[in-house]
Amino acid sequence: MSNPSKAGIRTAANGASYIPASTRADGSTRKEIRVRPGYRPPEDVETYKNRSAEAWKNRGSGGVPGADPPPAASTDGGANKSKNAKRREAARKKTSAETDEGDLASALHNSSLSDGDKQSKDVQDPSKVQVAPDAQTQGSDAEAETQKKIRNQLKKLKAVSELKTKKAAGEKLSPDQLVKIGKESELLHDLKKLGYTGPEV
Repeated sequence: MSNPSKAGIRTAANGASYIPASTRADGSTRKEIRVRPGYRPPEDVETYKNRSAEAWKNRGSGGVPGADPPPAASTDGGANKSKNAKRREAARKKTSAETDEGDLASALHNSSLSDGDKQSKDVQDPSKVQVAPDAQTQGSDAEAETQKKIRNQLKKLKAVSELKTKKAAGEKLSPDQLVKIGKESELLHDLKKLGYTGPEV
């Protein structure tokens, strides 16, 4: 007698197949059932597996044939992380370590100071003192901007004077060039506003 199949079918020594008698949960018995010769129930039919399709699905997972197996990955999965993920994690650890150190240092410093010392320290703390912007740098920036504007106006005035000489020589000017000549007084007025006292172009 063979071992039972997945469907529970046994094969006797003479080759006959049957499902043996069994007892139900309520105590009643099931009769032995004979199985037709050659019959295979769906439970016993093995699913077809195409070896080449299986190999294609599992490609790359086995590594190079004949090579040593790769070393076991670390428990934190560091080997599987991308470079960017590793960099982000390192930066996160660094910032958390720095903040922890800073908190610890400030806590130790504050605990070592008495109340009077704390008040004087608050006054002298450079991080809490607001520094006014340097007046000289502001003045030099404004002066440089003014000089730039003056140079622009002088360049335009020079172009206007060249156009005037062309017109005097009898050259025909375009309407745009005539408009530029008409803006001469406006350019001179802007130069006076900017404080230009040098010789005119």
